[in-house]
Amino acid sequence: MQANHVLGHCMSEFHSPLQGQLVQWMVQPGAVVRAGDVLVILEAMKMEHELRATHAARIREIYFAPGESVSEGDLLSKWELLVQDLIGLEGDLPTNLADEVSAATLAVRPDLQKLQNRLTLTLDSSRPQAVAKRHALGMRTARENIADLCDANSFLEYGALAVAAQRSRRSEEDLIANTPADGMVTGTGSVNGQRTVVMAYDATVLAGTQGMRNHQKTDRMLGLALQNKLPVVLFAEGGGGRPGDVDMPIVAGLHVSTFASFARLNGQVPVVGIAAGRCFAGNAALLGCCDVIIATRGSNIGMGGPAMVEGGGLGVFKPEQIGPAAVQHGNGVIDILVNDEAQAVVSSRHYLSFFQGTQSAWTEPSAQMLRDVVPENRLRVYDTRAALEGIADTGSLLMLRTGFGVGIHTALARIEGRPVGLLANNPQHLGGAIDADAADKAARFMQLCNAHGLPIVSLVDTPGFMVGPDTEATAQVRHVSRMFIAAAHLRVPFLSVVLRKGYGLGAMAMTAGGFHSPLFTVAWPTGEFGAMGLEGAVHLGFRKELEVVPEGPERQALFDQLLARQYDNGSAQQMATTLEIDAVIDPADTRQWLLKGLEGAVVATHGTVRAIDAW
Repeated sequence: MQANHVLGHCMSEFHSPLQGQLVQWMVQPGAVVRAGDVLVILEAMKMEHELRATHAARIREIYFAPGESVSEGDLLSKWELLVQDLIGLEGDLPTNLADEVSAATLAVRPDLQKLQNRLTLTLDSSRPQAVAKRHALGMRTARENIADLCDANSFLEYGALAVAAQRSRRSEEDLIANTPADGMVTGTGSVNGQRTVVMAYDATVLAGTQGMRNHQKTDRMLGLALQNKLPVVLFAEGGGGRPGDVDMPIVAGLHVSTFASFARLNGQVPVVGIAAGRCFAGNAALLGCCDVIIATRGSNIGMGGPAMVEGGGLGVFKPEQIGPAAVQHGNGVIDILVNDEAQAVVSSRHYLSFFQGTQSAWTEPSAQMLRDVVPENRLRVYDTRAALEGIADTGSLLMLRTGFGVGIHTALARIEGRPVGLLANNPQHLGGAIDADAADKAARFMQLCNAHGLPIVSLVDTPGFMVGPDTEATAQVRHVSRMFIAAAHLRVPFLSVVLRKGYGLGAMAMTAGGFHSPLFTVAWPTGEFGAMGLEGAVHLGFRKELEVVPEGPERQALFDQLLARQYDNGSAQQMATTLEIDAVIDPADTRQWLLKGLEGAVVATHGTVRAIDAW
């Protein structure tokens, strides 16, 4: 706008800011306009541009008629500004249009109202009967679970307007009302303050089956997770592929990329699966790819539901008979067993917290309690979980896979706020001997920690690998060797503390392959060592000496004498004098040893495979 002084009046010229065609004048000469009023409409590149007044003014002259072409800078109009003070006129900014908005313009526009009405139909409130049925089962809706998982008001939903690909057989109104979000709620939300991809199959929509559009939604979210290194939480409930999606010309649908995309996240980001209710077929396949599976006691998990089992000629079963939680917890499928979905969400937040950095607030347990963990009687069993609790920050311990491979405990915890993985032999099972299940559990746990950069602390009390004909029938040789292979590929610090027994190959497996493989290997005063169990060593190594003594009290006395000698020779202090271990420590100093070790430890960023076995 250019201003000129003409006979005491302030005249202004209105020039075109762009090239285009004049469509319509919204004012006529003599009209008074306010700041923000539309003066003229120009069309350029098939788009209409509203040119507005920047000040209150009276229109004096207008140029160009509708349909005529104008060039950038052409004079369109002359007008008289209705102001008293002309100082600084040329630098004035347009008036705040909000001050000029009438009450009528505050009303919701039709297009926005249409969107709001449509979005409302995706919410639980629009489906009261489905929600009531869900609640009657003692369960929550997909949206309720997501709201509980994510930090307040942090969830951004992707694909909310999707419906099932069934337009050729159902009306649009039916699809909107009964297939909201195509049976899967997807998006990103903050969990413990960290952005996370969240996906929840909705069992109230077509039984939680996998439709073509919710496959597309899933693939979209998995791509975002991989690209941006975001953790993933999957609420898996329902069945597999949905045969009713007839809009898309497919035969079997086996070309979908969802399962490959989901598996591709393995070792790249933490992936949590939560199961409640019935989780079969495709839902179960995705669940099985997760780093950790959290499931409710009322859940059923299986690669095929009743229809598939019956269709295969394998019998007729109720859903509750296929993969009940008690079975799946005992066989190792379920890592964390909880009572309900609320507890599942709490556990998932707890689990994810270990991959979200160091916490500044923590409470230290009593260091003195560790001195009493191991009984003075070397033959007495005890619970090594007490040692885990004495090392971990109070309230931080999260036990994993507690129903399976009970010969070794695995847990996540923090030490002065720093996340770590904890391994511990369990003397209450086979005296701490490592069987096939325990070895599988330990090897996979090492992979989990390795993939996500958690240091590993191993508490050792084992007479070695389990042996015997029955044991070897379980493929023991292959299973226990997984521990050596997993340890050989570690990029994270490994620290070992021998609580009592450290015998043979089993003790070496618990120390990343050998006592000098960890960052350090230390022992409590109760530590005892040998190439094999001391009793067995005496029987084998002194057989001739024992056989020449009559069987009975005299032979037993000689055996006890030889055993005591072996025990003294294999004591923790004796091992330290030969430098086979790095130190013997007061149990009360264990946390400090671990903390100082972790201070100088680094996580390697190159070289090793970071995949986590599904098993």
